[in-house]
Amino acid sequence: MKNITVIGAGTMGNGIAHVFAQSGFTVNLVDISKEALGKGLKTISTNLDRMLTKGTITEEDKKATLANITSFTDTAEAAKNADLIVEAATENMDLKLKIFKQLDEVAPANAILATNTSSISITKIASVTNRPEKVIGMHFMNPVPVMKLVEIIRGYSTTDEVTKQIMEISKKLNKIPVEVNDYPGFIANRILMPMINEAIYSLYEGVAGVKEIDEVMKLGMAHPMGPLQLADFIGLDVCLSILEVLYDGFKNPKYAPCPLLVNMVTAGKKGVKSGEGFYDYSESKKAEKLAAQFAK
Repeated sequence: MKNITVIGAGTMGNGIAHVFAQSGFTVNLVDISKEALGKGLKTISTNLDRMLTKGTITEEDKKATLANITSFTDTAEAAKNADLIVEAATENMDLKLKIFKQLDEVAPANAILATNTSSISITKIASVTNRPEKVIGMHFMNPVPVMKLVEIIRGYSTTDEVTKQIMEISKKLNKIPVEVNDYPGFIANRILMPMINEAIYSLYEGVAGVKEIDEVMKLGMAHPMGPLQLADFIGLDVCLSILEVLYDGFKNPKYAPCPLLVNMVTAGKKGVKSGEGFYDYSESKKAEKLAAQFAK
């Protein structure tokens, strides 16, 4: 398994492309626009520069990593020789189903199709393909070059052989894969999102302020980032989408998104990406500083 295609050059996609390329894999990075690809490649270069400054890689490592990545706007062309395709598009079920239908048609018959979804059913995604046994979840954590965990999610039909292959390739990326089964939210977000939602409810009900809620969790529970700040970093729209998947999947009111979260997303307050969430990121340097601080 040598040729990797990554669908999506956004935050997760460029991070996934980065770690595969840095580990010596040939990577085809796909997005719908050249502008998005340019931005993604610039982010990879910036992150490599940061690693270079810290002394964790050499200038030769950086050049080799960038040389391993080729950008495409044509999915069929990018996927035609792929051994593994990792989809990292927006967390939207209809979009992912559309992408996987197309990937099933254009990818080689032996290619494994993986999704970086953080909550959507692998079994549902696999159902639109003619190779459900070769569909699996690879849920990387943000920021991908830094975080060690990869949640490996088996769909109903995913074979032992495919699971083993993906566990092994994750280790080659210097990651720690953890195998879980296909239920809404898997493990990471089934536990994390209710905590974030409860923090938002605490703010909504006036129990404490934003900074106070985050300070309690950082100082009392040794979390590196408070839940409201983390929600901003993830994206409030993404948090809402995951909670909706949990609520729809379990029909349990404990997963119902807080009305404050719903209103903020409706108003366009999505966190770092929009410049405002629970905190103010209106100056771009503030957002960059936050991201850099989290990546240390």
